[in-house]
Amino acid sequence: MTEKQLEHDMLMQFILEDCYVNTKQSIEYPPVALSLGEKIIKQQTGDKSFPIPIGTYGNLSCVSAPPKTKKTFFISLLASVYLSGSNIYGGNIKGHRGLGHLLHIDTEQGLWHCQKVFKRVYDMDKDIDPNIYHTFGLRAIGYKTRLEFIEYYLQKKINTPSLVIIDGIADLVSDVNSLEESNAVVQKLMEWSAKFNCHIINVIHHNYGTTKMTGHLGSFLEKKCETHIELEANTVNKEWVTVKCKRSRGYAFNTFSFEVNELGLPTIVNDLYDPLKT
Repeated sequence: MTEKQLEHDMLMQFILEDCYVNTKQSIEYPPVALSLGEKIIKQQTGDKSFPIPIGTYGNLSCVSAPPKTKKTFFISLLASVYLSGSNIYGGNIKGHRGLGHLLHIDTEQGLWHCQKVFKRVYDMDKDIDPNIYHTFGLRAIGYKTRLEFIEYYLQKKINTPSLVIIDGIADLVSDVNSLEESNAVVQKLMEWSAKFNCHIINVIHHNYGTTKMTGHLGSFLEKKCETHIELEANTVNKEWVTVKCKRSRGYAFNTFSFEVNELGLPTIVNDLYDPLKT
């Protein structure tokens, strides 16, 4: 047997042992990373309340929206709530961080604008420990190196991030319409989330004039993500942005809206509000 054949057999043996699903084994629902609201589930032992997940550990989610719909403000809100557990800006959104850290990647903006976004997270909660929030602006490096850096960071277990935010997932490929590149990146995301038991939030634009996520990359993401969160202009108040769960593998959280207040901080204005939308 050649060395290549031996490596292949070892890989197949690993998959055989590690990926087998025993239908008689009790498997716990994955722990929740971020949640909004609760669901009462009837059980033989009595009713039990469970948090409705925005995302769970070991999975992916995506946030999509047209340009200029305050995606980055919304991401700052999620980051702040995750790090603090809850705060006055996030309404009923709760973070379930445990002892984990947050790795926040921005691929689109220069360092000054990146810092402005990252500082906004602290502005929503002055008590956030800077040692658990790790921020990088990767616009100045190539798309392949961006991907390599994120993998390096996770593999080296630098600060052990339990939540990863990639604001600009399209910048990890040279062409969002490349089937091969798009599939490879989404496969990497799935591998990282499972291997390092983290939740990965991916931010992506819509195709111009549609509600579809950009390119083949968006199509692959939509198929593989646990939760697809969609932002759109509110139909009642033009200063508000509506956030809805377009798709979820579990229970969908209720639609809500947020605004950017006079201090430039995103704030939930209502847990459920947009009467012209169904």
